[in-house]
Amino acid sequence: MRRIALSVAASTMTLSLAGCGVLGATGDGASASPTKGDDITVGLLLPEKANTRYDKFDFPIIKNKVAELTSRKGKVEYANADADAARQAGQMRQMIDDHVDVIMLDAVDSHAIAGQVKKAKDAGIPVIAYDRLAEGPIDAYVSFDNELVGEVQARSLLEAMGARNHTSDKIVMMNGSPTDPNAKQFKQGALSELSGKVRIAATYDTKDWKPENAQANMTKAIGQIGANDIAGVYAANDGMAGGVLKALRAAGVTTLPPITGQDAELDAVQRILTGDQYMSVYKSYPDEAEAAAQMAVAKVQGKDIQFDALTQDRVNSPTTKGIPSKLVQVSPLTKDRISGTVIADGIYTVSDICTPAYKAACAEAGLK
Repeated sequence: MRRIALSVAASTMTLSLAGCGVLGATGDGASASPTKGDDITVGLLLPEKANTRYDKFDFPIIKNKVAELTSRKGKVEYANADADAARQAGQMRQMIDDHVDVIMLDAVDSHAIAGQVKKAKDAGIPVIAYDRLAEGPIDAYVSFDNELVGEVQARSLLEAMGARNHTSDKIVMMNGSPTDPNAKQFKQGALSELSGKVRIAATYDTKDWKPENAQANMTKAIGQIGANDIAGVYAANDGMAGGVLKALRAAGVTTLPPITGQDAELDAVQRILTGDQYMSVYKSYPDEAEAAAQMAVAKVQGKDIQFDALTQDRVNSPTTKGIPSKLVQVSPLTKDRISGTVIADGIYTVSDICTPAYKAACAEAGLK
């Protein structure tokens, strides 16, 4: 709760500063001038394509916000590494060589990219870690409260298991990629809720977050534990939840255990409607992406007061302490919360969700 309170404080401060008319001031006072005008170039490095959020939400939101903040003069140079750390290092080197004004980095491998972060720093290019906390001399970090994500997933799983009164208390943990620092935080948060309350019969760190890897791991778990002795599955995101579901179906399971997820992907929302997946975690991509864009523009333009207002929290990486940060709130997404989350925020429309195959489930859930 401390982290969330600080995040809310940052948002409140931003609004109050805007109301006072000083949001665009620099750290040296009203007489100081920005270090860069509106013709800025933001380098955006996103990590993979298995999760549809990056191309569908993050990139277009950041692009539009940068344009809005710079009177349509600023631009975003975008590259996606498709889960290849070496490719991302090359993409970052190119952005450094191209002399972009600021780099927004969502790392494939937070440790491996540290050398490129140092090169950017040496070249005078600020680096903002986006969504995943990279190592090296990061200037700022914006993400969600990742431990809270794991806590929300675990509490929801326990709630669902309690309601079903399964004779077993064994669960499978399908964690995220071992190269993603967020995955470690999701796991830590989940374990803080699950430890001592269930038996973790099998646990996996899933390479590259790929659904097919989760499916293969789940197939192993079913063989070790027995399909009918699994009372719940902690899946760290929606793509892997889909892989888990395929493994359970292939094993002939008809009464599915509750399965968690994260990211509120469209097919996951539809699975939640039909009961194939119990829940996801809704993270407001517009809040995260717009905050990152504001942070990048303020940093380049020397608007220190605005930058400080956006980064009220502090986090530590293995290499850097006290990184200025903003952590955005999250909320559970279950069948009864679809309308108040992804529909209310305009992520999806009812027609997006309620395709012909899901008309009956939508009617039952009151979506119309």
